[in-house]
Amino acid sequence: MSIKVDKKLKKAAAATAERVGLPLGTVINGFLRNFVSEQRIEFSAPLVPNAKTRKVIEESRREFAAGKAYGPFKSIEEMFESLER
Repeated sequence: MSIKVDKKLKKAAAATAERVGLPLGTVINGFLRNFVSEQRIEFSAPLVPNAKTRKVIEESRREFAAGKAYGPFKSIEEMFESLER
């Protein structure tokens, strides 16, 4: 089987496989076995917020530290009323 893979990705994958003590072929075969048996593909990545989300999080933390946080709310309606004020 020949598969086109980005050179940087292949190098990083081979290094990661080596770190965990497996040949890259074993990792790929394991992935393909799971794909065949589960008939699904699962992607995961660390949850790293983008710049806009980080800004909102930091702003929220500052507001909370300054005592400007609102809630908890008894209902979603109460939360939206608070947001509209």
